[in-house]
Amino acid sequence: MKLGDYVKDKITGFEGVAVARAEYLNGCIFIQVQPVGLKDGKIIESEWIDEQRITEDSQATVGGPQSRPPKIHSSELKIRSF
Repeated sequence: MKLGDYVKDKITGFEGVAVARAEYLNGCIFIQVQPVGLKDGKIIESEWIDEQRITEDSQATVGGPQSRPPKIHSSELKIRSF
C-alpha cells in the first residue's frame, strides 16, 4: 500500500484515499484515510487506521505522481476568450 491508493479498513469497512502515514517509536504504523465525497453537503472527516487493518480496494490509485498524464477529451476542454 502506498499513499494515494484507495484503501479499505478490513474491520469497519471505512474506505477512502490513503493521504498520510505516521510511524511511531514503538513500531506502530497508522494510515490516515480520507473518504471521497460529501455527507449532507460537508466533507467527511478522515480517520487514522492501523496499517495492519488496511487493504487496497479495487479502485484505481488517485493523486500523486503518475506515469502517464490523464487523457482529456476535447469535449471536456473549456476555452476562454479575453
